[in-house]
Amino acid sequence: MTQKSILGVDLGGTKIMSGLITQEGDIIGKPYTVPTGSKDPEKIIINRIFNSIEKALNIAQLRITDIEGIGIGATGPLDMKEGLILECPFLPTLNFFPLREVVHERLDIPVFLDNDANCFVLGECFFGAGRGHEVVMGYTLGTGIGCATVINKKIIRGSTQHAGEIWPAPYQNETIEDFVSGKGITRIFKEISGEEKSALEIAQMANNGNKRAKKSWEQFGENLAFAISWGINIIDPELVILGGSIVNAMNLFSPAMEKFLRKHICSVPAEKTKVVKTQLGDHAGFIGAACLALQATR
Repeated sequence: MTQKSILGVDLGGTKIMSGLITQEGDIIGKPYTVPTGSKDPEKIIINRIFNSIEKALNIAQLRITDIEGIGIGATGPLDMKEGLILECPFLPTLNFFPLREVVHERLDIPVFLDNDANCFVLGECFFGAGRGHEVVMGYTLGTGIGCATVINKKIIRGSTQHAGEIWPAPYQNETIEDFVSGKGITRIFKEISGEEKSALEIAQMANNGNKRAKKSWEQFGENLAFAISWGINIIDPELVILGGSIVNAMNLFSPAMEKFLRKHICSVPAEKTKVVKTQLGDHAGFIGAACLALQATR
C-alpha cells in the first residue's frame, strides 16, 4: 500500500505557505505562497488558505484523497485543544476563529493546529538541524519573536498551552519583541541614524559596509542574546535553532549575540550549547506544520 502524503500550512501575519511532504520529509512539487493580507476580512483570509492548499496540491499533482492529514502552524496565541486562533495581534480579523474545525469540515481529513514556533522546532527535530538531539529550543525571528522547546520530538506546551510565548516579556521598560523582531531592527536603526528602513534594507546596507547599519545589527544581536539566555538557563538545551526571515542576516548579528550570550549563561552550557541556523530555511514553517500530522498519524 502506497503511503499517503502530508500537507503543511504555515499561516503567518505576512504570508501563507502550503506544501506537501512524504513520510520521509521530502518535499513534493513546490510549496505555494500567497500574502496573508492580515487586516483583510476573515472570509478573504480563509479563502486564501484554501486557495494555497489547492494550488500546492495541483503543483504536486495530487488530490486531497492522497493526503493523510494536514498540519497548520499559525502565529499565536492559540487554543490548541479547541483549535482556535485567540486574540492574535498579527491576525486581528481572525480572533477566536475555529480554524481547525473549518478546515476539517471543508476537506474531511484529519487537521492538526499548533503555534508556528512549535511547528518550526518540531520540523527541525524531524528533518533539520535538530535531528539526533533530545532537548532542542528554537526562536523564530520575523514579524515578531517566537520560542519553543521540543524534548524527544515532543512539543512542550505548558499547562495552558502557552509555553514559549516570550514576546510580552519585559525588556528595557518595554517588551522583548519591541527589540528582537523585524520592527525591532527598524527601530534600532532609526534611533542610530534617524532613518526608517526595513530589516532587509538594513541588512543590505550593512553588507555593503554601512557603519550605522552594522552597529544596528550588533545591538540587535546583543538584545537577542538576553532572550536566548533566559531559555538556556531554564531549559538547558543541547541545541538552540534560529529561524524566520531575520536569520538571513545572521552573519551580521551572530558575533555580538555569541559574545553577550556566553556572558549570561552558566559555565557548562556556555561551553557546550550551540546556537545554529535553521536547516530547513524558508520551508521550515510548512514542513514543521506537516510534522504535526505526520507525528499524529504515525
